[in-house]
Amino acid sequence: MKIIKAVVGVLRNESGQILIAKRQDHQFMAGFWELPGGKIESDETTEETIIRELNEELGVKVNTLSLHQTMQHTYADRMVELCIYNIDQYQNTPLGIEGQQIAWVSVQELHNYQLLPTMKAFINSITLPNKYWITPSTNHQSESWMKKFDEKMTQDISLIQLRSKTTLDNHFIAELHDKCKQHNVKLLINTIDKSFDESHCDGWHITTDEMLKLNKNPCDENKLLGASTHSLDEALKAQEIGADFVVISPVQATQTHPETIPIGWKAAEEVVRKLNIPVYFLGGMDLEDLDKTLKIGAQGIAGVSAF
Repeated sequence: MKIIKAVVGVLRNESGQILIAKRQDHQFMAGFWELPGGKIESDETTEETIIRELNEELGVKVNTLSLHQTMQHTYADRMVELCIYNIDQYQNTPLGIEGQQIAWVSVQELHNYQLLPTMKAFINSITLPNKYWITPSTNHQSESWMKKFDEKMTQDISLIQLRSKTTLDNHFIAELHDKCKQHNVKLLINTIDKSFDESHCDGWHITTDEMLKLNKNPCDENKLLGASTHSLDEALKAQEIGADFVVISPVQATQTHPETIPIGWKAAEEVVRKLNIPVYFLGGMDLEDLDKTLKIGAQGIAGVSAF
């Protein structure tokens, strides 16, 4: 099977809209919309390619950029290995120099366009945050537990996993969800009795054992599904059933589970390269690891005490 290596760039305007381009009639997947970019030439780095392509296609001069995500997608006759870069600073107003149609759209409007499969996977990666807080799994409703939860409402946290090893009262969960909504925070439920029908949440997080028993995503389209994984095979299975993101762990040694052998950064990075959906790193993570995690294309870090 033919392997195509390509890069695309995420350009935003002052309103936060994203630039997309429509593939032309002579191109593969004609009529579909995508991020601007192109194929990597043999003597180029990925950074050199995206700088050249955006200049040729749009007349844009790239000043600074950063890796956003890597992904692979297999079509009937080819596999595309894709690097997505954030174009953090650029000069000149983008134009369709090669005759291609371009459009500035909000993240919400992206769903109104016929997007390449890789674009559909990309949307979650730009809407999810780079930090995923997991609540302590015991002593819910205690003063210390509630204090910690309330603190997160005023910190830079916008995605929370409510984790519990015991059954929780639905009224308690609903109260937590109301707090989250007031602070624009999404709450995912990871309880032992989750039904995927709960209305007082923004989605669910499933354990590895739960994920391995599923053949498809059990959630409604407007709900998020996260999955815990500990290997590349498990992460690929989570992607196959339609999870919106995975957490891979333990990346580093942890004090809470000193007997567990960490998978290490190299194995975790391979998961990022092989998956199209966002990947969070868990296990021994702290805020000092966030930049390293983002530079290899992961979504960010997850943890109970990491932040």
